[in-house]
Amino acid sequence: MKFAWIDIRRVDEGRREGVVDAAIHAGLAGFVDDRLEVLGTLPPTVQKVLVVGRGGVPAPEAADVADVVLTEVATVAELDSLTLLAADAPARHGAFVDVVDDPTLRLACAAAQRLEHTLVKFRDPTKIPLEIVIAAADKSPGRLVCEAADLEEAGIVVDVLEKGSDGLLLAARDANDVFGLGSLLRTSTPDLELTTLTVESIEHSGLGDRVCVDTCSHFEKDEGILVGSYAHGFVLCVSETHPLPYMPTRPFRVNAGTLSSYVLGEDNRTNYLSELEAGSTVLGVTADGRTRRIVVARVKLESRPLLTVRARSDDGVEVSLALQDDWHVRVLGPGASVLNCTELEPGDKLLGYVATDKRHVGWPVGEFCIEK
Repeated sequence: MKFAWIDIRRVDEGRREGVVDAAIHAGLAGFVDDRLEVLGTLPPTVQKVLVVGRGGVPAPEAADVADVVLTEVATVAELDSLTLLAADAPARHGAFVDVVDDPTLRLACAAAQRLEHTLVKFRDPTKIPLEIVIAAADKSPGRLVCEAADLEEAGIVVDVLEKGSDGLLLAARDANDVFGLGSLLRTSTPDLELTTLTVESIEHSGLGDRVCVDTCSHFEKDEGILVGSYAHGFVLCVSETHPLPYMPTRPFRVNAGTLSSYVLGEDNRTNYLSELEAGSTVLGVTADGRTRRIVVARVKLESRPLLTVRARSDDGVEVSLALQDDWHVRVLGPGASVLNCTELEPGDKLLGYVATDKRHVGWPVGEFCIEK
């Protein structure tokens, strides 16, 4: 999880207490203000960040109140002076750079390389300057914080260059913004413990509607999505990253299953493949259980001959999956082995995932339910 600061300089006084309480409850890192008297009212469990204008000097009592002092800099000379000041207490001093042109962009890069804390604000909506600062700070031990105008921009900043800035600064309007930011920072997906499934039967099932999931990402060779006819058990369907003799690879696609199959997504929630559309998300899963959020570009539903594969876990849980009956549709086995579905035989081993939860409209729920 990245960290976040809440900017309370412009929060209405009547809403400040609610915003502060929400940020503490959400576990956000700290607060930014230019008034020591306001920072002094905050509890010791949060980080207090004081902003000082260009050429300003923090009051002597700032050392007793603020954990970090960010000084606004706009020239190389100002950054040089701040760097000297920070040499004695690097963890307490940082820079605030308002990036409005190329010189201030280069100044932000230099600050991110030199200082423990660098807060950047960008005038223009393009994210290219942020990409440049993130790249410049990549090997630096300091922390780069980007100011976001709203939650939508915060969501974009988190994903810039696949890593985003180390932290976010948001001027929350109310407690809802605070909780939205906290939720945004918890979007990292946990690893899954995959299990080995043993194939019990393969049956030709006749014509049906199958779904190809085309995504906005390039899958790795050992990566796919978890699909199953039952909500409690899934098979790892590999993407079309592996060469075929009659068609080019399509590393963005998974030939997944029938329209009624479940696909595992974020937060342990499932969707029917028929529910996916452009902008939906699924969970990309590798053979060793690493996961990531993947955005769907489109889905293709077409009538094709189907093949039903039944398998069982070592614990006796039955898993079923209906796939297009064609050898170029493939699943993953232990060790990331790539298996053509039409060549599967009883006794073959597949990679899958067994969930203990039952489902109601995709959400896990503890209720009695039998699937067969």
